[in-house]
Amino acid sequence: MRVMVTGNLGYIGTILTPMLMARGHEVIGLDSDLYRRCTFGDGMPDVPTLRKDVRDVTLEDLKGVDAVCHLAALSNDPLGNLNPQLTFDINHKASVKLAELAKKAGVKRYIFSSSCSNYGAGGDELLNEEAAFNPVTPYGESKVLTERDVTKLADDKFSPVFLRNATAYGVSPRLRFDLVLNNLVAWAFTTGKIMMKSDGSPWRPIVHIEDISRAFCAVLEAPRELIHNKAFNVGVTADNIQIKTIANLVGEVVPKCQVEFAAGASPDKRCYKVNCDRLPKVLPSFKPQWNVRRGAQELYSTYQKHGLTLDDFEGPRYQRIAQVLTLIKEGKLDENLRFVS
Repeated sequence: MRVMVTGNLGYIGTILTPMLMARGHEVIGLDSDLYRRCTFGDGMPDVPTLRKDVRDVTLEDLKGVDAVCHLAALSNDPLGNLNPQLTFDINHKASVKLAELAKKAGVKRYIFSSSCSNYGAGGDELLNEEAAFNPVTPYGESKVLTERDVTKLADDKFSPVFLRNATAYGVSPRLRFDLVLNNLVAWAFTTGKIMMKSDGSPWRPIVHIEDISRAFCAVLEAPRELIHNKAFNVGVTADNIQIKTIANLVGEVVPKCQVEFAAGASPDKRCYKVNCDRLPKVLPSFKPQWNVRRGAQELYSTYQKHGLTLDDFEGPRYQRIAQVLTLIKEGKLDENLRFVS
């Protein structure tokens, strides 16, 4: 199958593309390479890539493509809050346009990287795919709107699928420290302590990026009738975990690490737990292989291997919002997040 992966040079894309190729698929990428200065370690996959902003995709780009795995987006809440209108332009409008062009080009399957942020302030109830949306950020809203509009394009020849990923973690050539487990292990490794700025009470579902990639592979290869125009929470139901529990687990993995809570720390209003049982039930080929403790151990050993420093951790290189603001300050990006020629 000829598969286009948008955002193939990003945090998840650099894990998904070699997995697809190992399964025999022909992969082409589409990515503006916004984070070209953010490579961690080695192992960037070699994939033919259209160096193009997702807002600029044309019909010609999609000709001969069998399926699209759409990852490209402003990828978290702080980045989404930088310019909410721009977030909607990139995450929502460009995603819908991509789906429309894909349908016109004869692409059979469109797999959208959505998010459990759709559920937002979900409380303590375990939420399945039929739960009401309650996004609390422009990022979450943009994902909800994309699902709403792309689902209308479904027909006998065009099958959209929506993968609502839990909060990601894990090692990648385009590593991010603005994700909770990656961040806490880095704090512990570089400083010997974890200082919690919130009270740690909110719940989060978290999932390894390799398991997110396995979900994409499973959906891509599934019989159409099992996945057509459906949404799936992507994660492991057992890995709905409170932030303070994650912090304490990291304290157990990283030697001589102390976990402290800041005085007067308050809760985060983003609190949700999700049921992720539908996808492995519908597609038994999808078998998640990671848990939180193993993920923390992987991160710790990788930080050791590459000699992660506090300057690396606190600098802009591996924090998406900080990297974007640095590029704008340097005049390399304009106010619309386009590279200045």
